[in-house]
Amino acid sequence: MNGRKTYYSFHDIPFGSTGSYNNVSLEPGMRFSQVEIVHILIAMVVLTVSFSFAFAPYPPLSNLSTVVGNLPLSFLAIATAFFCHEIAHKYMGQKYGYWSEFRMFPQGLLFALFLGVSVGIVFAAPGAVQIFGRPTREESGKMAAAGPTTNLMISFIFFLLMLSSNGYIRYLSFFIAYINAFLAFFNLLPFGPLDGMKIFRWKKEVWGLLIVISIGIFITLMV
Repeated sequence: MNGRKTYYSFHDIPFGSTGSYNNVSLEPGMRFSQVEIVHILIAMVVLTVSFSFAFAPYPPLSNLSTVVGNLPLSFLAIATAFFCHEIAHKYMGQKYGYWSEFRMFPQGLLFALFLGVSVGIVFAAPGAVQIFGRPTREESGKMAAAGPTTNLMISFIFFLLMLSSNGYIRYLSFFIAYINAFLAFFNLLPFGPLDGMKIFRWKKEVWGLLIVISIGIFITLMV
């Protein structure tokens, strides 16, 4: 044994006073820390409840039976849109050898829950995958593009399923395709900390292609 210990979470690394770490082996791959799993589960539960209220007729507090009935649909929306989006970021970060972990934003989750319960609107900033390291502009752009690209792929798959189905399956497919297309478009806006800014700085043509695809799918779903 060489005395080196592998850490899968930068949350668990015993940093020294200088901010450096010793005897730590970095191994790329999909690894989850216990802290990260807790943060993901909390974010998914809060968002699922928030969206369940948002999907109910106004005022949502007067339609609790509908809210409860919305829980399965809301969960599927969160699982395909939010969870897959964040996992795509994490996968690319760890593929490049960086510690990449999701961290929830408590204030953003509480705000989303408050809006969903009180007025039936969800504007969520649930958290983000944090990267420990100094990725290049290309790496940063590719890690950012992974999230919206995943949403667009899911949206397209469920759009095709919508065209070949009817009844509840058609409605479910439309809803998942719509949520994913919207999330992709929103995150591709080239502002602030959104994915679009990182992609735009890396390659404008990649950003342009992705946002055109997201708009195209979104408009097609609305026709």
